[in-house]
Amino acid sequence: MTTIPVAAGWADPQWRSAALDWVTGHLDRHGRRVTGPVQARLRPWSSVWQVPTDARSYWFKANSPGTAYEAVLLAELARRTPGRVLDPVAVDPSRGWSLLPDGGPTLRELAEPGPARWVDVLVAYAELQRELVPAADELVALGVPDQRPAAMPGLLADLLDDRAALLLDAEGEGGGGGLDAATHDRLRAHLPRFAEDCRRLADSGIPASVQHDDLHDGNVFAAADGYRFFDWGDASVAHPFGTLLVTLRSAAHTFSLPEGDPVLVRLRDAYLEPWTDRHDRATLREVAGLAMRVTTVSRALSWRRALDTTDPSRTEYADAVPGWLGELFAPMPV
Repeated sequence: MTTIPVAAGWADPQWRSAALDWVTGHLDRHGRRVTGPVQARLRPWSSVWQVPTDARSYWFKANSPGTAYEAVLLAELARRTPGRVLDPVAVDPSRGWSLLPDGGPTLRELAEPGPARWVDVLVAYAELQRELVPAADELVALGVPDQRPAAMPGLLADLLDDRAALLLDAEGEGGGGGLDAATHDRLRAHLPRFAEDCRRLADSGIPASVQHDDLHDGNVFAAADGYRFFDWGDASVAHPFGTLLVTLRSAAHTFSLPEGDPVLVRLRDAYLEPWTDRHDRATLREVAGLAMRVTTVSRALSWRRALDTTDPSRTEYADAVPGWLGELFAPMPV
């Protein structure tokens, strides 16, 4: 298997031995025996192993420090929303380790011809978010990033000062995919408007919840008894509607749909339907548009966390931070 080189740690034999002991120990306690070598996929933000056993495959994930909170979030999601995520075999929050059973085929692997299945997926995901509203403060206390609307103006201002993350040189020019000086100036000038958008989101009456931030067809398991959502390493506590940014863009790409296509409108409205018990549809659509735009900054922050590592392969992905930030001024899917 082709892998990306990583700095000492995940590639270190002692680390691998300790991780394998942890995995086999927990599998033993669940009556499972490892039957062969693991297959590793390495990225700057995680090391993921497929572990063969005498029953089925299991998946071990070690997160980088910037995304290590995923382990404790997985445990909380399983406890608070049973049946909507995989139940971890084990998690070690202090090390950012998790061990999960195989979840079966993803939506992407089903290779269905159209997006209709996403209607049910988005309703199920919205219900998960609604169930987690009371847990927002606790999740932040456990280390899940706080990207609620009130926090976002300060986070954007801080990001605009992070010249390294934005790939800005000493003269303020972007190089190698970095943010150009004109866009940087435009973003600074936009800060008051961004703060106003965030205030409107905070005042919308839609409470914060967990926000996956990378919900596409490769991160949803499709089982006979429902859908299960995984790969929460980009997640934050935020305005829930921000999820629609990546989901609708992914659907548009997969099904070759232009911006504003009726199919994308239908998917947005399907996601919003569970929220109509307390809010009218016109208001929900307006709030969804605001949330998607604000979430372009959330995506940049997610990438900055993921790339907070000395792994030299991070440079392959470094332009994602300025790239997503520049999307603040781009058209939204609907």
